[in-house]
Amino acid sequence: MPLVEETALTSLRSSRATAAALVTFATFTDIVAYSVAVPVLPDLGRRLGASPTTIGVLFAFFGVTLLTVSMPMGAVSDRIGRKLPMVSGLVALAGATLLFAFAAAMPWLFAARLVQGAADAVTWVVGFALIADLYGPEERGRVMGMVMSGTGFAMMAGPSLGGWLYELGGMRLPFLTVALLAAICATGFVWLRLPAQRAEREVVRIRTVLRVPAIASCAVAVVAASASISMLEPVLPLFLTARLGIGPARIGFVFGAGALVSSALHPIYGRLTDRWGGRRLTIVGLVLAAGALPLLSRAWSFESSVGLYALEGAMVALIITPSLAYMAQATSEAGIGSFGVSYGLYNVAWGAGMLVGPALGGFLLDRIGFARLTWLWAPSVMSIAAVLALAGRPARPAQCKMVSPAKEVQ
Repeated sequence: MPLVEETALTSLRSSRATAAALVTFATFTDIVAYSVAVPVLPDLGRRLGASPTTIGVLFAFFGVTLLTVSMPMGAVSDRIGRKLPMVSGLVALAGATLLFAFAAAMPWLFAARLVQGAADAVTWVVGFALIADLYGPEERGRVMGMVMSGTGFAMMAGPSLGGWLYELGGMRLPFLTVALLAAICATGFVWLRLPAQRAEREVVRIRTVLRVPAIASCAVAVVAASASISMLEPVLPLFLTARLGIGPARIGFVFGAGALVSSALHPIYGRLTDRWGGRRLTIVGLVLAAGALPLLSRAWSFESSVGLYALEGAMVALIITPSLAYMAQATSEAGIGSFGVSYGLYNVAWGAGMLVGPALGGFLLDRIGFARLTWLWAPSVMSIAAVLALAGRPARPAQCKMVSPAKEVQ
């Protein structure tokens, strides 16, 4: 009996499903770490004497290391393997949240936010590269959809969890809870037994990835998805308040409903991706998201705003899950044997959209209003669908035949 139990434990340690579950746990924890701070950091900043401008800069600091670390860390993980970067990123995440909990001055909060952004880059880039390593193209959509479903739930639950823990145990409890989750996840990756990396794994240069039209067009589609959904975060509440008189609690419900719908649909979109292909569904998602966006300006009641935003969220989700799988497909079919740099580019594209979307949305809202903003934004997203359709077909190299890492570990 002990031998049977040991064999079962060894099998669990080496299981692809275990690795996928840990990646889901890691991305879930990362999103909770980001969102749990939303109801807490402003109060903490005020206690330390920060102005609203300083608090805004504090939130923006997350993107600095997110953008600068993503692609280099992808290249590092291609070279040394996925396990050590994942463990290091989760340890850094735990350390950053502990800094938030015990910070006694604003410089410590800024340092914690920088470390948190770097940890986010590691978790997402290396985590999805690991999924692409372990699963072949016929399964990646399903698995990546499951991972995104967990993160959708985290986006919905994080702010509520942060507020509840703050009321229950004070300022430090939300951060201590997240630090514990990150430590548990890091321990899981230490315990996990991953397949040995190939000694002859090619070192991929960043410019090599950027020169592949399919990869570059996928990254542009990711920028469009990220910018579109993040553009709505500051401007839609202003529109709903001015047009319908909807208060903060109901606006929170609007966004929560959108996150719930997206979380439920990611696994479904993943299975459809495995059947019909990531490129095709990403194009469909771009077209449908562009078509649904102007409908938000026609909201006539609170209930209609919930339904219309949920529709837009569902269409953006139809870009995200397929594009995650398509990035791996485009990388392997271009003859590039390592996925780290490609997912680093994916993360950079998502971060760029988060920077551009809210700023451009706010600028246009002030000048042309919400309805015209959506009608102007929609054709831009539609044009990116056309770019992906024309330039995004993965190139199959005639001379370089690479062995898929997924084949090696099965």
